[in-house]
Amino acid sequence: MAAAIALANGCASAPPKAGHAAAAATATAPAKHIETARSDAATLAALDRVLAGAHRSDANRARDVYRHPRQTLEFFGIRADKTVMEIWAGAGGWYTEVLAPLLRDRGHYIAANWDPSSDLKVVQDSVAAFKTKLDGNPDLYDKVTVSALQYPGAMNPAPPGSVDLIVTFRNLHNWLAHDQAAPAMLRAMYTALKPGGVLGIVDHRADPALPVDPKARTGYVNEAFAIELARSAGFEFAGAAEINANPQDTRDYEQGVWTLPPTWRLGDKDRSRYAAIGESDRFTLKFVKPRAP
Repeated sequence: MAAAIALANGCASAPPKAGHAAAAATATAPAKHIETARSDAATLAALDRVLAGAHRSDANRARDVYRHPRQTLEFFGIRADKTVMEIWAGAGGWYTEVLAPLLRDRGHYIAANWDPSSDLKVVQDSVAAFKTKLDGNPDLYDKVTVSALQYPGAMNPAPPGSVDLIVTFRNLHNWLAHDQAAPAMLRAMYTALKPGGVLGIVDHRADPALPVDPKARTGYVNEAFAIELARSAGFEFAGAAEINANPQDTRDYEQGVWTLPPTWRLGDKDRSRYAAIGESDRFTLKFVKPRAP
């Protein structure tokens, strides 16, 4: 659905050229001597309780096997007393159901979604659906801050230097589809983070043996290209994890990644085949905003 949003060209710095990714493939080692916050035992225990909570639907809980929320958030260093911003939580707020209650009492959850001033129906519908979700369970969502980050009109999702952790799940490919959007979005996240703050990115991983598509037309993103893109925005690369890997994903579908669940673009055609594969193979990347020297 996000791919339907038209993003106008602007004057943000250009993303790295696709040809650069081949060289980046040999330079994707994490920067040395980076220290990031680690999840504490109390946060992880609280996270386990949230994941088991009755507020989560059976459909959302069934996707844990593919999205690995506990391991992913632990890798990013989630702590219940920090300010965490999720970029494009979406109409359904899958991770909102996890992050909002986890952070409600001692931290702060910010959902930076689409620009509510947009006149696009898909945007208005998503904004309204997310508001309905929050309003429907104030015991969990009453302290959620909703802001906007959408290129080019809404680029200040939080005060500069106010956020400890930013996470975004399966969105980078949408930004790459539109000229200048990805570098501009990443720079906005960089600005919002505190020095030493962490950016966590999960997205569909392209076959590294294939030529890089800088627009990610199939929904799959070259991992080395993604790392270089974040570095170009000022981030230091802090590490990668195989938490969300899926070796069953062949990444060669006529309808791209949207062939697989949860989108099922082909409907019932070959559904059992794609169900056996499951959701996409994904990279899980961690970056840090450098501290002042």
